[in-house]
Amino acid sequence: MNIERWLRHAADELIENGRLDREVEFVHGWGLGLPSGTAAAVEHAFADLAAQDVLLIVGPAIGDNALVATPCAEKHGIPTINWAGTERARSNYMFHLQVGSHEDESILLAQHLHAQGAERVGIIHDRSPIGRRHLHFLQMEAEIIGLRICATATVSPLAEDAATETGEILDARPDAFIYLGLGIAAPAVAHALSTAGFSGPRAMNTAGIRGYSPDFAKLIDGWTYVDMHADANTTLGAVRRKLDIPAHGALAAAKGYDLGRLIAEGLARAPERTRDGVREGLEQIKYLPAAEGHEGTLLGFGHYDRVSLHGRYLVLRQWRDGETIECKK
Repeated sequence: MNIERWLRHAADELIENGRLDREVEFVHGWGLGLPSGTAAAVEHAFADLAAQDVLLIVGPAIGDNALVATPCAEKHGIPTINWAGTERARSNYMFHLQVGSHEDESILLAQHLHAQGAERVGIIHDRSPIGRRHLHFLQMEAEIIGLRICATATVSPLAEDAATETGEILDARPDAFIYLGLGIAAPAVAHALSTAGFSGPRAMNTAGIRGYSPDFAKLIDGWTYVDMHADANTTLGAVRRKLDIPAHGALAAAKGYDLGRLIAEGLARAPERTRDGVREGLEQIKYLPAAEGHEGTLLGFGHYDRVSLHGRYLVLRQWRDGETIECKK
């Protein structure tokens, strides 16, 4: 997703209507973070931006890296908005636009499979903070609703072969299967299941969003996953019509539009052009209709409220023949 495009679009709209009185300069910081890179690279990139006197930082977009960036935001006193999945990446200066949730997604998946009649579920998850956090919340929800987890296994977040781990799960004879993680290992898991002939329900967290790449979608065809956009969201519909965005661009439009509005509104509402002023400006964003989530999802922050999406912001969808289809209740 071209983040700067959406940030500029939102800022330009507020400049045109007089709510921002100057151009917004965008400064970039780069670092190869987790899982293929290092936490130190994220810290160095953050420090580089801080040294350039930026008012606000946008990113990172992966939960493991958002966790690294959160203490950096506190250390430097810079309001920051990450778009990742972990609720632990929130603090006084770290704001959070959810792209899924390590906590909420797992609950939704457990409830969905239980409603589909599944009784015994096998789970493979990444050996990472993302995978472990997902598993923890899924286990708790499964115990509450009476869904039995018959076996679990772990894979490297970068795994290219998961035949052994998948075989261990299938030996326990599950009637449904879940993958939880960043998604790089998901094709290996899906291939192993397909090779083994497993035909039961298969589900994954927002790792399934990677299916917007056609090759990935082929590998996870038939899998249910958690997405961030709904077909009936009127805010998203208006954005798509205005900018002539096709169906396959709906997710990027929803995320980009919401993120851009949060940034632009935070700057416009800031009582002063300082880092603490921008933090206060973000806190004053209330009750904006979100392009992400089901109709009625709202955007906003507040005093000690660092999570932006409120309401039914997670959407179950399924990949079928290269198309993402919303799951209807």
